[in-house]
Amino acid sequence: MPKVVYVGGSGQEHAVDGAVGESVMATAVKNGVPGIIGECGGNASCATCHVWVRAEFAELVGEPDDLEQDLLEMAVSEPRDSSRLSCQIPLSPELDGLTVDVPPQQP
Repeated sequence: MPKVVYVGGSGQEHAVDGAVGESVMATAVKNGVPGIIGECGGNASCATCHVWVRAEFAELVGEPDDLEQDLLEMAVSEPRDSSRLSCQIPLSPELDGLTVDVPPQQP
């Protein structure tokens, strides 16, 4: 099971185990991680699961597609080069230890 570490604005970490194939957003919602809302249920139609992927994992999670990029530009918290919608990041064994920062505000 890949572990995901969510870091809140105050620096508080929430480390949870996820299932291979499950999204980073679904893992957060199932485990009550603060700040990850997932209002659209993972359909890439909102930005309530916006995260900033830590640099060491950026290449592994890849770049957002055009639709995701458009949604990130509408996010309340400023998008960064490492911004992703966590619903669009499926967990894999290679992502074990994935660390993401949760923006202080979601739409």
